[in-house]
Amino acid sequence: MKRLLSHYVILANCFVALFSCQSPEPQPVKPNILFISIDDLRPTLGVYGDPIAITPNIDQLAAEGFTFRNTFSQVAVCAPSRASLMTGVRPDSTRVWHLGDKFREINPNTVTLPQHFAKFGYHTVNLGKIFHNYMPDSISWDEPDLRPARYVRPDWLGRDGETFYISEEVHKFQAIKRDSLLLLNPTRYADGWNTGPAWEAADVHDSAYYDGAQNELTKATLTRLAKMDQPFFMGLGYFRPHLPFTAPKKYWDYYDPEKIPLAANSNVPENAPNFTMNSMYELRHYDGFNHIGHPQSDYRMSEDTARILKHGYYASVSYVDALLGSLIAHMKEIGIYENTIIILWGDHGWKLGDHNSWGKMTNYNIDLLVPMIIRYPNQANKGGQTFELTELVDMFPSLCELAGIEVPDYMQGTSFLPLIKQPERPWKTAAFSQFHRRPQHSADGKRYMGYSINTKNYHYIEWYDWDPATGTRGELKSSELFDSINDPTETINVALKTEYSSIVKDLSVQLAAGWKAAKPTAE
Repeated sequence: MKRLLSHYVILANCFVALFSCQSPEPQPVKPNILFISIDDLRPTLGVYGDPIAITPNIDQLAAEGFTFRNTFSQVAVCAPSRASLMTGVRPDSTRVWHLGDKFREINPNTVTLPQHFAKFGYHTVNLGKIFHNYMPDSISWDEPDLRPARYVRPDWLGRDGETFYISEEVHKFQAIKRDSLLLLNPTRYADGWNTGPAWEAADVHDSAYYDGAQNELTKATLTRLAKMDQPFFMGLGYFRPHLPFTAPKKYWDYYDPEKIPLAANSNVPENAPNFTMNSMYELRHYDGFNHIGHPQSDYRMSEDTARILKHGYYASVSYVDALLGSLIAHMKEIGIYENTIIILWGDHGWKLGDHNSWGKMTNYNIDLLVPMIIRYPNQANKGGQTFELTELVDMFPSLCELAGIEVPDYMQGTSFLPLIKQPERPWKTAAFSQFHRRPQHSADGKRYMGYSINTKNYHYIEWYDWDPATGTRGELKSSELFDSINDPTETINVALKTEYSSIVKDLSVQLAAGWKAAKPTAE
């Protein structure tokens, strides 16, 4: 009897063990990541309070997610900004200070955001402009540089930057390009940079221009990725509203150009140093703009030209908004929307006649303030907003935390997840940016580095002599202070006014202390 009972106990234990083996604890499904860059996008969006912008799809994403209303780029130009946010460290750490600096050559062992996610089982895919133009950084991605078929450039054109290989064929293509930005898709990444007209409004389907063609490829890619047995990290970089302002005519028709207000602060700030503004060389390379002067000269753009350019920018933003709406609808259709973290951001702002200038490349807030919107599964505080200070360098640690993966210990940004849950809690006391003014683009032909600190009440900038070989600052040459409450468009530099001397002194100390001293305290 005892032996029989023992057999029953053994059998029972086996059934328990078998049942336990067959029914393990279900592992949580990791969320996908859709990481969306919109090039040169300032907060010209409905959700940011712009009364002119027609951006219903971005606004809807914000209604389903969370909006950061006071986010700063670390550098107001593409390559340094993107190198910083993609590595989670600031420009003096990446040593990427201007467009020509390549982070992978400077530090070959750099681990980027998609590389980090790949360590935790993510399949990584890049479409469009995530790193700077021709720097897709194949090391970062399983699929590094997907493009619509007609935009895969011919072998003879090469892929090593913005240099044309000189041949009879290239000259022939350039001549065609000057007549229409639609006729020579392959020669430039996105309908032509610094080539031909500065705007175009062809009456064509959305997919006729690069961003629309890329959007269709993105949909097909997402359909494929949805069938994989691992989560994905997709970097999707839209090129508009970067120049040239190429968008289908229907998006231009959204706007009455006479109702688009011109810049409210159309002059360089009073008392600004003579090296604070960029030369507008980007716009100067387009047809009809080779004559434009430096913003700190007597040059003034005619009102009709200014109105066309601003109209083109708004049309381009609405075009990308429509593409995003189509993409999200597709994600819902194939069943991946709910389990995907979507973060949308601009790499820096863009002046639309502000400070007598067109373009970016200054330390002024018109170039530093950017949109940042996130939507994720089981969204906390849906539709919420915060005006606390955040920075693009915060995205790396925040996405890691949201996805439940390890946050690297060298991050120089701060996860913003606590801020989503408590939008009005005390947060960073300051945001930090900088800009390297090279001799060919400064009004006095000299080289400087400008360091910027934004607090809730003030924006302070210090300009130094700069040695790019060693990455060291020299003598302090000038400073700028703007009262962000009473002068939000930064029209008057008050740094030398006696009544602001104590504020200048205090902000200079904070600027020297840097980002570590400005981090939020844990509750």
